[in-house]
Amino acid sequence: MDLVVSKEGRNYVEPGEQIRWTRSGVRLRLLSQGEGQWNWLFVPGGPGLGSESVAGLARAAEVPGSLWLVDLPGDGSNRGVPQVPEQPYGRWPGVLVEAARELDEVVMVGHSTGGMFMLSVPELQEQLAGMALVSSAPHAGWRQTFAQWADAHPLPGLAEAADAYGRDSNDETLRTLTLTAAQWNFTTTGLAAGRALLEGLPYCHDAVAWADAHFDETYQARWKPDSSSLPTLIVSGSEDHVADQSLWKDDPAFDRSHVLQHTIHGGSHFPWIENPQAVRAAFADLTTLLQRPPALPE
Repeated sequence: MDLVVSKEGRNYVEPGEQIRWTRSGVRLRLLSQGEGQWNWLFVPGGPGLGSESVAGLARAAEVPGSLWLVDLPGDGSNRGVPQVPEQPYGRWPGVLVEAARELDEVVMVGHSTGGMFMLSVPELQEQLAGMALVSSAPHAGWRQTFAQWADAHPLPGLAEAADAYGRDSNDETLRTLTLTAAQWNFTTTGLAAGRALLEGLPYCHDAVAWADAHFDETYQARWKPDSSSLPTLIVSGSEDHVADQSLWKDDPAFDRSHVLQHTIHGGSHFPWIENPQAVRAAFADLTTLLQRPPALPE
């Protein structure tokens, strides 16, 4: 494994990266290594965008330990390889447990749908040292709020892109649709960087189709951190119009001393694009919480 040392003393992996596979084809790619006992597993949103979409989040967080990018089997670019079984989506999202068991002292970080996947797998509760939910939600109620906001903020060309995707759903029409809707995911300040991020991602319409048919509308968290003292960070941008963050406040299960809630000033649905410093500070608070002796459940 070839490594390059950053200015901060962190080892970032070069293209010949270290890859680990679970039994069901979850791919874990080592992004960087540093001092610290934790293994941070970054799970992308979308689905269909690939873990490349959260590499910038992992770098912005600057957390101690090893940073891993996680792709479920059949997501992003994790397909067409021997390690991924046929019909991989039937194993979603429960295969996240395999990823958590692959390493020690795992802190799992889910962006958007990635966080929802995490809360859909109650077996994770016993496997994690901590977790972070970035621009995510506790149930599917966020969809109605977003739909209302989107109707009030139409985008040029979006109807045409949506029609094209509906007529012929493939990776390229999904890419076009996502890029056309980029303004919904970023602020004016972050739009250029956000579009650059989206343009460089792998797209997988099969993953989107599975989530649309089997997950998105019926999603409800199946476990919550009120039943344990698991250190938890909930972080979102103040300008995130996709995932309604008031839903966390409506649920007392997420109002606990071991559950930190941070709003990133000026941040969008990808808050590390506009304000990486505030995202770094939020993860620093989670790291402090991880370092405390375990507390009894409240």
